[in-house]
Amino acid sequence: MNKRNTQQRRHSIISILTEQGEVSVDELSSRFETSEVTIRKDLAVLEKTGLLLRRYGGAVAIPDEVTQQFTAKIAPNKLSIAKAAAKLINDHNRIIIDSGSTTSGLIQELNSKSGLVVMTNSLQLANAIHELENEPTLLMTGGTWDPHSESFQGQIAEQVLRSYNFDQLFIGADGIDLERGTTTFNELTGLSKVMAEVSREVVVMLESEKLGRRIPNLELAWSNISVLVTDDKLPTEAVETISNHGVQVILAPHVG
Repeated sequence: MNKRNTQQRRHSIISILTEQGEVSVDELSSRFETSEVTIRKDLAVLEKTGLLLRRYGGAVAIPDEVTQQFTAKIAPNKLSIAKAAAKLINDHNRIIIDSGSTTSGLIQELNSKSGLVVMTNSLQLANAIHELENEPTLLMTGGTWDPHSESFQGQIAEQVLRSYNFDQLFIGADGIDLERGTTTFNELTGLSKVMAEVSREVVVMLESEKLGRRIPNLELAWSNISVLVTDDKLPTEAVETISNHGVQVILAPHVG
C-alpha cells in the first residue's frame, strides 16, 4: 500500500476513534482489509504523535483530562496577540508552534490558511490541529514528556527538529529582559534554541505585563528573534530598545 493510502487509513482510524472512543485491532484489520501487523504499526505511529493511546488489543481516544487545558478559554488579550501573529503566516508555510497558552491561540486562526505543515511538541496543540477543517500536515517532535512545560523535550525531539527546515517558529516566553532577550522559568531551554535554529523567522508571542520579570533562565537572545508580537501596553521606551536589537515589534490591541 502506498504512502498516500497509509496516511488516509491512519486519518480514518482517528476519525473512528473520535466517534467511538475506542477501537480494536480486529475491527480495524477487517474494515481496512489489511493485516493486524499493519494496524498495530499504524496505532504505534499514531500514539507516538500523541493522537491516541494504545490498549491491549486496540486503542482509545486521548482522555479529556489530557486535552482540557487547551480547550479551556484562552484569555482575550492572548487571543488578540495570536490574531496579530497569525497575519504573518502565508499559505503553504512550514511552521513550528511551541507549547504554551498564548501560542495555542494561533490554532483557530490556521483554518484560513491552506497547505500548511505544522510541527508542535504539545499533545494539546496536536489534537487541536488535527481537528482543523483545512487539515494541515501535522508533525510532532516526540521526545521525553516534561510535566512542567507539558510538552515533549530532550535529545530525541531536538534530533527530529534538525531533520527539517521551517519558515517560522511561534513561541511564547515567561518574561522579557530588555538587554538579553526572552526568559523562562523552565530550565529546559535546549529545544527552544533548536526550534529557532531550524526556522527562518522566529516570532515571540507574549503579553506586555511580562516585561521586567526577574527570571534567571535566558531562553532566546534578541539576536535569535525576528519579531515580537505583544499588546499595545508595552511602553514606548521598551519598544525602542527592542527595535534597536533588530527585532520587529508588532503591537496588538490590548483586550481585557
